[in-house]
Amino acid sequence: MSHELSLHQRRREPTPQELRNISWLNVLQPHERARAEAALLVGDALPGDYICRIGRPVTYWFGLVEGLLKIHSDNAHGQTVTFTGVPPGGWVGEGTVVKREPYRYNIQALRKSVVAGLPIDTFHWLLDHSLNFNRFVLDQLNERLGQFIAARESDRMNSPEVRVARSLAAFFNPVLYPGMAQVLRITQQELAYLVGLSRQRVNEALANLQEQGAIRIEYGGLRVLDLAALRNAQFLSHAAAAEGLAASA
Repeated sequence: MSHELSLHQRRREPTPQELRNISWLNVLQPHERARAEAALLVGDALPGDYICRIGRPVTYWFGLVEGLLKIHSDNAHGQTVTFTGVPPGGWVGEGTVVKREPYRYNIQALRKSVVAGLPIDTFHWLLDHSLNFNRFVLDQLNERLGQFIAARESDRMNSPEVRVARSLAAFFNPVLYPGMAQVLRITQQELAYLVGLSRQRVNEALANLQEQGAIRIEYGGLRVLDLAALRNAQFLSHAAAAEGLAASA
């Protein structure tokens, strides 16, 4: 595979296995599914490849078959603001595609990834003809709104532990990422990129979460033991602090 070729130039038809990994195809009627499968394309993204860029016209609704993506933008001071990460099985940007507006964010591959794209015209055809697809997109929009509200709240918190916990919990949303199991394959450096903290602070936060029984760090990733604790990390953090004060009293 040549680095000289853009991701757009590396498009190809999906394999049967890659199609099986696209969960929303299962909600379609046979003729709708046939039309969607005929239009779907995938690209083999290299680390650092941009799937889309701010200001570019919308062309596809994007999903991740394999790998890891991040959605981010740059603020007025030139700093990168990361909105969320996208694990395998996730589809993003439906709001932009519905409105046919230019992208207001970047989507970038953090590691070698297989990215699927449904052309915008096929997306709108499904909206016009499939009630089940409409319900799926509405669920996506609703869950995405909740996710970004939670992310905004986490960004205002000073505790690295809470920010890391909330970011991890976001990966296990069963609506947005139905293929996720208990194990998240992610490096500490990748997680640092997504959370916006140094690798050292992420490492310390993970160690604390493991000590509190919320996760277990494993080779190549981590296993979630208590998802509710991650989602309510501010309470978990306060409890740990209280135990520390009691022990020192």
